[in-house]
Amino acid sequence: MSDGSSFYVTTPIFYVNDVPHIGHAYTEVAADVLARWHRQSGDDTWFLTGTDEHGQKILRTATANGMEPREWADRLVDSAWKPLLKTVDISNDDFIRTTDERHETAVTRFLQKLYDDGHVYAGEYEGYYCVGCEEYKQRDELDEPLSGEYQGQLVCKIHSRPVEILKEKNYFFRMSAFEGKLLDLYESQPDFVQPESVRNEIIQFVRQGLSDLSISRSSFDWGIKVPWDPTHVVYVWFDALLNYTTAVGYGTDQELFDRRWPAYHLVGKDIARFHAVIWPAMLMAAGVEVPHKVFGHGWLLVGGEKMSKSKLTGIAPSQITDTFGSDAFRYYFMRAISFGQDGSFSWEDLSARYQAELANGFGNLASRVIAMLQRYFDGEVPAAGDPGESDLHVQQTVAEATKDADAAMQRFAIHDALAAIWRVVDELNGYITEQEPWALAKDEGNRARLQTVLYTAAEGLRALAVLLSPVVPQATAKLWAALGASDALGELTAQPLRDAGRWGQLPAGIRVEALEALFPRIDQAAA
Repeated sequence: MSDGSSFYVTTPIFYVNDVPHIGHAYTEVAADVLARWHRQSGDDTWFLTGTDEHGQKILRTATANGMEPREWADRLVDSAWKPLLKTVDISNDDFIRTTDERHETAVTRFLQKLYDDGHVYAGEYEGYYCVGCEEYKQRDELDEPLSGEYQGQLVCKIHSRPVEILKEKNYFFRMSAFEGKLLDLYESQPDFVQPESVRNEIIQFVRQGLSDLSISRSSFDWGIKVPWDPTHVVYVWFDALLNYTTAVGYGTDQELFDRRWPAYHLVGKDIARFHAVIWPAMLMAAGVEVPHKVFGHGWLLVGGEKMSKSKLTGIAPSQITDTFGSDAFRYYFMRAISFGQDGSFSWEDLSARYQAELANGFGNLASRVIAMLQRYFDGEVPAAGDPGESDLHVQQTVAEATKDADAAMQRFAIHDALAAIWRVVDELNGYITEQEPWALAKDEGNRARLQTVLYTAAEGLRALAVLLSPVVPQATAKLWAALGASDALGELTAQPLRDAGRWGQLPAGIRVEALEALFPRIDQAAA
């Protein structure tokens, strides 16, 4: 369990060239679950997200919509990106924009330091440039379609759009000088890049040899000015990566920076190279500690392809939450997909899991136990007698699931954590079926046994409410209130996760309240 240390987790900052889809929300929810888990574990937790607003892609999008780029960014942030956080219940501590003064000031200081220390030089570069990736591409990163709209042209393998040939006089970062140091980092800290598949790709890429990185642009002016040459703006990725440090005081508040840094970065695997190669090299050059970890999760696939607005496979999060609710959204994507691997989304799977696991599994369990406490004990949690073998097995399952879930969360295996917690759901459902409290209630001679059974079930629900609160915060808050735990134990979010498996915390005699369906039938939710 936690030792109370700092846990600073980030998402990528997302481009404001379009509205968010469920792929963006997937990353946000994963980071949020980890942040909530660590907060409840007693860690000094900080969760950052935000938007990337500079660069050629944003400039072109704004121009195409008849707006200035800052006007366009303001509009998208207020109308789409910040509302996304509410849609899926994100508990971020900060939201940074690359147009924030705090960011621009610190980026300028960072770049000036690299220039003064000899890590930046002037040069010329010509190559294939993907505006979608905001990156120069090597030939093996491009396809040449044999048919279709772009037949005979070189297109980016990620965006399936033609690349441009650019030739510019730019400033370059001496990234090649850090090749050996990066390989040493990967060897000495095997978990610096995860999962293993992404780590292997990064190591292979660096071993092939690193080129110096063009870090300025002079063909457009939407960006942070290069401090010693205002005819250039800072390359959008070099600018954007620094958000992770500028948001926690780099260059402006050393005490805050020392408290928060280094970070854990959650990113899509397609941008892992920027975070696991360019980013640590930048930090090494500046004499700043590298992040704790870069975790490159897999893609959400629709119809076998990566989700994309341009390919019309993007799904707005509200299309799901409007029907199933935010808790179901969070649970589904954290449970159905092994975090770190690609995963396919389907409405059929979402609906099936909602019904079987949330409504019938967890929700019905909670409703049944609360209802029986009201029916057989006038709404009071009874005192338990000496536990038998079946009762002790429930206690053991709760204790082991708590331990296993925490271990999984520490390695970012959110899906494994949920699988461990769901062992408690299945155990309690099986326990109630086996013990038949409705049958025990028919004979006064079984009163003591009935008390033990329903206390065991209620205490199991107490543990579930704590363990599941980082994933389904709305449902667990309702359950916590119905159990009377708010008055007896305090706020749910203040319950230490390390104590979730400690048996006997729910005091006998507290009163339970009626519980509305945690996961109502879909036709009711849709209505």
